[in-house]
Amino acid sequence: MSDVSFSAEMRDGALNSAPKDYFALLKPRVMSLVVFTAFAGLLLAPQPPHPFLCFASLLAIAVGAGASGALNMWFEADIDSLMTRTRRRPIPAGRLDRDEALAFGLILATLSVATLGLVANWLAASLLAFTIFFYVIVYTMWLKRSTPLNIVIGGAAGALPPVVGFAAATGEVSMSSLALFAIIFLWTPPHFWALALVKCDDYARAGVPMLPNVAGRARTRLEILIYALLLAPIGVSPYLLGFATPVYGVASAVAGAAFGLCALRLYQQGEGPAATAAAWRLFGWSIFYLFALFLVLVVERLAHLANIA
Repeated sequence: MSDVSFSAEMRDGALNSAPKDYFALLKPRVMSLVVFTAFAGLLLAPQPPHPFLCFASLLAIAVGAGASGALNMWFEADIDSLMTRTRRRPIPAGRLDRDEALAFGLILATLSVATLGLVANWLAASLLAFTIFFYVIVYTMWLKRSTPLNIVIGGAAGALPPVVGFAAATGEVSMSSLALFAIIFLWTPPHFWALALVKCDDYARAGVPMLPNVAGRARTRLEILIYALLLAPIGVSPYLLGFATPVYGVASAVAGAAFGLCALRLYQQGEGPAATAAAWRLFGWSIFYLFALFLVLVVERLAHLANIA
């Protein structure tokens, strides 16, 4: 699609926007993960955070995540229109104008950072501002279109919410919150590379240098296996560092071993339908893995806070 026709489609479709289109700009599925992991960070505070602080901080973090999603869709509207996975998003589908998405994202970003600074503290607000900046400027505008390491480096933005949550509750950054950062940071590449193996043609058509398109599928499967093996012990680190119970330790060890087994099976596959199925299995398990680890951690921390209340 040419820039002229793309711009014309945006102008013709802008009047068809609806509230659900603005909501879609927020990337609600990504936002829910951000809120969940930030909540885990909040619960790591040595003293139980006030319920209002929790609610207001999580709301600000959610809005900040939504702002990042809106600004990402604003900048990537051209390549979104070329990919089957993203071409029905509000901007490439012609339901929202790019300028509207830009203004929407900037307003939400400003409000989220200011709100978090006022209700919590300015360290947390600064970390949230850095997260938005890193995702939009460093990852979206620079890394994604320039290097196959886009996900490796850019994953730092998605890994910061637990650190932001802990800072909102305490005004500090701790080893425990950095451990959660490390889990998400190492989880991100194999998670997205599994999807990239399936959507390789989409990324090639859009000119995005994802690892399978640059280094090949075999190298990508090897990198996924390496990251899965690195992730397994890091996933257990909350127990090893003493802020999770043996229940978490066992659950994270089993989940990490299963993750590694899925990655090994993917590595052993060649090309064809079996390899695609293995990539989908790993992608699905990666979602379950991260959710399960943080769910166990959240339940444990809630039980601990209930006991000391």
